[in-house]
Amino acid sequence: MNLFDLAGTAGTADQAAAVGVLCSRKACRADAECQLLWNNPKIHTPERRKIWMACGDHREWLEDYLQTRGLWKDTVALDVSGKVS
Repeated sequence: MNLFDLAGTAGTADQAAAVGVLCSRKACRADAECQLLWNNPKIHTPERRKIWMACGDHREWLEDYLQTRGLWKDTVALDVSGKVS
């Protein structure tokens, strides 16, 4: 036994995979289906990409939010393993 065993489990890879990737929309707990890539040109270098996750219900809303502010760059699908496709 080591000291970290006393604190409980910190989480395993299987537990993290079971949780899934959640939508970035406030209070949404749905699984994400895509990634919205964006940056703020006032504070980020041109190649920098920030990522918001989006479920099917909030993809359009989040894209519109970013596009209205001139921040949206691209939307890419998220496959079931959580990797960009």
